[in-house]
Amino acid sequence: MIILGKDIRVDGRIIRTARLAGEGYESARDPEAVIAALRKSPSRVDLFTFAQNLPSTSPQFSYPMELDNLAALPVSTFEHWWNRQINGKTRNMVRRAEKGGISVREVPFDDVLVAGISAIYNETSIRQGKPFWHYRKSLDAVRLLNESFLQRSIFIGAFLDGTLIGFAKLVRDEDGGQAGLMQIVSMLRHRDKSPTNALISQAVRSCAERGTPYLVYAKFSYGKKRPDSLAEFKRHNGFEQISVPRYYIPLTLAGRTALRLGLHHKLVDLAPEPVLALLLKLRTAWYARRAQRATEQPLANRHAPCS
Repeated sequence: MIILGKDIRVDGRIIRTARLAGEGYESARDPEAVIAALRKSPSRVDLFTFAQNLPSTSPQFSYPMELDNLAALPVSTFEHWWNRQINGKTRNMVRRAEKGGISVREVPFDDVLVAGISAIYNETSIRQGKPFWHYRKSLDAVRLLNESFLQRSIFIGAFLDGTLIGFAKLVRDEDGGQAGLMQIVSMLRHRDKSPTNALISQAVRSCAERGTPYLVYAKFSYGKKRPDSLAEFKRHNGFEQISVPRYYIPLTLAGRTALRLGLHHKLVDLAPEPVLALLLKLRTAWYARRAQRATEQPLANRHAPCS
């Protein structure tokens, strides 16, 4: 739904929770107006939640609040990041990209970039142990996906021999206090050349040149999930866990009850860490097996006897 010109996403069937669809890239500047509009909406909404954007970390509102977290990199100058915020191993990864022939630069959003992004999306159907939801999208769908917040977006490309092998999309919020990495994807076949480290390097440079004080890479921790390789990647590239206030405003009796009983959190966030780790391991194995079967099936058909 659209409320006061902002796209609002509503999740949940029993407890319906609304939030900004572009959370992290835009903010609820006037939450009272949003709340009033949601109360008048024909669609039932039980809770409205929003988080403060950086650089503000002190509570600014009196609504019910919990602390949320961001993976955020404080940006002053590129040189400070290079010399003080990352270690020698990470610097060597960036150098490896350059020695491997990879160049990174800001690029315009045009048909050439869309075609290059599509090729990256279509390299593999599985990423990080689960189906990659951009796999085999049409060019029009790829264009539509990446043209959101276009006036505040910065696109960075990683090139090898003139071919796009990785890209990042940064979106600065309305106040310029943070730039969020909406997407950062590189081809797996070139992982040995460290293109993603090179993209982060240019993202820091792009923020420093614009005076954007924070580069944000989603969350640092997710519920009770143990730190994984992505969290380690963020840490090695200078990202820190920074707490920000997240507000929950009940709009119905069901919303007030859910908030009082702690039912406003996802069930997966309430699962014990060992159980969650096992479920994630099983999910990864299941998707890997399914991908293997999809690869083997055409081969079996190719050798099937003709009738």
